[in-house]
Amino acid sequence: MKNKKIHMPKRLKRSFIPNVATVFNMFLGFLAITLIMNDEPIKAGWVMLVAGLFDAIDGKLARLLGLSSRFGTEFDSLADTISFCAVPSVLIYSVYVEGLPSLLGAIISFMPLLFGTIRLAKFNIDVKGIPKPYFTGLTTPLAAIAFISYMLFNYQMYGDMGDPRLALVLAASLSFLMVSPIRFTKFPLLSFKKGRSNNLRLVGLFIILVTLIFYRGLVLFPLMTLYIFWSIIQWMLNHDRLEGETQIHARQNKYHE
Repeated sequence: MKNKKIHMPKRLKRSFIPNVATVFNMFLGFLAITLIMNDEPIKAGWVMLVAGLFDAIDGKLARLLGLSSRFGTEFDSLADTISFCAVPSVLIYSVYVEGLPSLLGAIISFMPLLFGTIRLAKFNIDVKGIPKPYFTGLTTPLAAIAFISYMLFNYQMYGDMGDPRLALVLAASLSFLMVSPIRFTKFPLLSFKKGRSNNLRLVGLFIILVTLIFYRGLVLFPLMTLYIFWSIIQWMLNHDRLEGETQIHARQNKYHE
């Protein structure tokens, strides 16, 4: 009896590709924690920005290759818990709570981990359905990047980590925003065939990336602050401002089925 070769489906062969990006994201989160423990929070901050890039890549790769799966969603959330929930909490406790009572410092530091985990759990529950052009609640990567950008901005501008009181208020505010009903516009799809709104956001994202290369932390914190406040104001003025785009996405998906 001749041995028959078992051919693995192409889908299974390719399925590991997005997960590799997720593993890099998780590893960079772990690396950031080790850097914080070794009194190198600035290096940890830059590592976290790279982790954010890998987090954006894995989901887009999965959708591009048609490899989205329940496992990938759960695995990505677990990686995000380390990189964008645990790391900010460790950073806050290591850098910004000195002088506070131990318990109070631990509670404030715990907030990004607690609310970030809740945010990820809610996202996994609501992941099914029509894709929407917005997130309900600030995502854990954006919240982490916003906080880290505050540290990098102050370090480049003033040579320190920033006012601890403002840092703690910022940490608490970002934590609550993660579980808020506020709608935050998603980053654009990497295509110029997804409509005028997506094209404008894509051009804007490209300009932001170019400015980050030249000005680094000096531009990131103002941009993140503008994005968050603009989203809050727009949501307060018009709760349903993104529903029109949602309906367009639904019609496009129905057309291509």
